[in-house]
Amino acid sequence: MKKATVLAATVMATGLLLAGCGASPNARVDDADSASGAPAELVFAVVPTDDSEELENSFLPVVAAIEEATGIPTRIEAVSSNAGVIEAQVAERVDIATYGAFSYYLASDVADVEPVAKDQRTPEPGSGAVRSLGVVTPDSAISSIEDVAGKNVCFTDPASTTGYLTAAAAMTEAGINPETDINPLFVGSHDVAVTQMLAGDCDIAFVAETFVTTILPERGIIAEGDTETVWTSDPIPGTPIVVGNWLDEHLREKIVQAVTDYNAVTAFEADLCAEQNREAPAEWGEEFSGATACKWGGTGAFAFEPATSSDYDVISQICQTLETDVCRGEE
Repeated sequence: MKKATVLAATVMATGLLLAGCGASPNARVDDADSASGAPAELVFAVVPTDDSEELENSFLPVVAAIEEATGIPTRIEAVSSNAGVIEAQVAERVDIATYGAFSYYLASDVADVEPVAKDQRTPEPGSGAVRSLGVVTPDSAISSIEDVAGKNVCFTDPASTTGYLTAAAAMTEAGINPETDINPLFVGSHDVAVTQMLAGDCDIAFVAETFVTTILPERGIIAEGDTETVWTSDPIPGTPIVVGNWLDEHLREKIVQAVTDYNAVTAFEADLCAEQNREAPAEWGEEFSGATACKWGGTGAFAFEPATSSDYDVISQICQTLETDVCRGEE
């Protein structure tokens, strides 16, 4: 069975999205500059959280860098799901995208794309590696992954590395079938998973660490002591930026240069962000203390560092552990 089978259920829905909206969220302009062969427009897809406007705004400085480097107008589009972005890339309607490591694993078998950069959260290379956390309320009876059996469990998306796959693999290794031994609730995003857990809709939520440690506290949605972490995954490579190989090699090189040459502080100094800026956080160290930085992507990264497909081989290892539908692309 090919990995494309995993996406088959989304093809019809995504096709309707592409065909039914005129200039649809996934559509790209097919007319090219007759002299250069370059597209008239680039499309950069993101998968929204509960605050799509905030997410899109955080990528505006990145898009400004791409436009400056390429000379091509670049449009951000929020697509409803990881699978929707992948199908749009199969159709070559999304040129650049950011999504989870597992989504890249799926996309690599059905779309002609490759990762060119990944989150670098601090000035230290490799700091964009992420972890999945299992979080509960402080009064929860759950204290380990083994306690999850029989519980209502909030996940984000079946194709999310930190919001499902790593936790599902850990459950499998603990003798818990993540399809039949729990009541899984797929709520669509990391922030919603946490808030629904706090509201009592599930007993535990599995989400990307940064949402618990940084993003939701900065938004004022959770405070210290609201959640307790009972499980932490091994590190997973940072969120990739993926580019379509149908673009001219020289154009792809310009896109890579645009997203890797700057960090959030130098992007601000280059006037790439107007309102999308903030004070450099303490974890960036003394060198950047008091500096103003662009909001540089959805995770508030310090920079994007170069990435290659081999960085994401860990996902194949996770899928060898799992026997869930989403990973049955493996022979």
